[in-house]
Amino acid sequence: MQTSVARLLESNSSRQLRALFASGRPLLYIVSAEEQRVGRLLREMARHFFAKPVPLWSWSLTEGMQGSDGASLGSDTTGPRAALDFIAGFEGPAVFHLKDFHEPLRETAGIRRRLRDVYELCLDRGNFVVISSPIRVIPDELYRDIACVELTVPDSIEIRAFLEERAAAIAASGGTVDTSESTLVLMTRALQGLTLDEAGFAVKRALAGGNRLELASLPALFEEKRSALNRTGTIEYIAEGGDLDRVGGLEVMKNWLRERRPLFQFGDSIGAQLVPKGVLVMGVSGCGKSLSVKAIAECFQLPLYRIDMAEVFSGRHGLPEWAFAQACRLLEALAPAVVWFDEIELGITSAASLGEQGRIFAFFLTWMQEKVPGLFVAATANRIDLLPAEMIRKGRFDEVFFVDLPHADERLEIFGIHLERRGADSSALGIERLVGLSEGWTGAEVEQCVVSAITTARLGERALAFDDLMRSAARIIPLSKTMKEKVTQLRNWARDRAAPASLRQ
Repeated sequence: MQTSVARLLESNSSRQLRALFASGRPLLYIVSAEEQRVGRLLREMARHFFAKPVPLWSWSLTEGMQGSDGASLGSDTTGPRAALDFIAGFEGPAVFHLKDFHEPLRETAGIRRRLRDVYELCLDRGNFVVISSPIRVIPDELYRDIACVELTVPDSIEIRAFLEERAAAIAASGGTVDTSESTLVLMTRALQGLTLDEAGFAVKRALAGGNRLELASLPALFEEKRSALNRTGTIEYIAEGGDLDRVGGLEVMKNWLRERRPLFQFGDSIGAQLVPKGVLVMGVSGCGKSLSVKAIAECFQLPLYRIDMAEVFSGRHGLPEWAFAQACRLLEALAPAVVWFDEIELGITSAASLGEQGRIFAFFLTWMQEKVPGLFVAATANRIDLLPAEMIRKGRFDEVFFVDLPHADERLEIFGIHLERRGADSSALGIERLVGLSEGWTGAEVEQCVVSAITTARLGERALAFDDLMRSAARIIPLSKTMKEKVTQLRNWARDRAAPASLRQ
């Protein structure tokens, strides 16, 4: 059998389906709630896999057997047994799509027996029976006869093809579409992680403002994506990013990130081994670890997703290890992207090696080694003593950075950043005088000093003055004093075990 599959090789789902057809197995089971997408893939197979196009028949309990043109054979084929009899008697190659056929398989022994007959009849005849259902139900009698595959969310190639089709339809209806390569790439990334139906809703949402699909449509696409992904419960899409230049200090880590930014833009032109895997950012609480992760996504120009480990362990999404594995697999379909594991030591640890956390930890180690290129893991940690050695060794992460208490120049920079963000002129306030007073402060404490001083000034209906900052600073007792022993222990541990995120002073 000759194949013409240039288009089918474009996406992972098409390539996977083509491989199953090429194996010659006549019974296939696709686990997916996207019936229309499955039908679309099967139409491509019917047109391009065979030496010449073959018929595609689809069946449902409500409509019976229908041909490629949508014409129904009537009520004679609405029953599952009648549908199988039709397939058994069909002459010539064809593809048959049975929708939601899991219920007849589960309930009726006669249907299971007839499907085994169909298996024998379709062997080496070029006939393929494809069952699609959101639920996996494969009886023991058919376990060895049916090839089962779970259809993941569309990859970037499939989303891009869908987007180009929609763009052509919008233009044909009189709408305006920006089809420049840079805009299409950004819109494709914005829609990754959605089903084709959800991507269609996102496009309609973007068009609601004036029948235009362009760079300005990205916020609408991202908002639909946020709603869809947040429904999973375990993955949160973080839309608000950060600016690496607006992160005070941490020059060593920032330079490391800037040097590797081009590696995400070369695509397949460089080896997978050169694409950064991720970083582990550990350090004193309040020193900018979370802000740095948001800035990493902005630096690499990639979307940012956070796995909510509290939801994973809640039990609302099945067994925690299953929910975690499902979330990681979905994230692979979103690559390239940045994945944020916040306070990783509290959710992934080998301390309970025989329990759920131990199984999640084992899966995580394997996943870090084998995940798809372009998925950059940014993990943060406060309690270094809870991190097992297997996690922090070289190879899991490209680098382990330690974020220490900011030194004098960094504190001065952080004061300036927070004042300017709130409309104050830092150069006119003489904030250099605060450097000595803020010795041992974290970045969060610097921010709180600024916020408190500005609040006081506004309540007094006057401009911010240096005295406001001084009075605010005098009331702050830094973490380095209240938790002196733990902070000292943390800094001593990291001195020779992690790369400093800042230039030592």
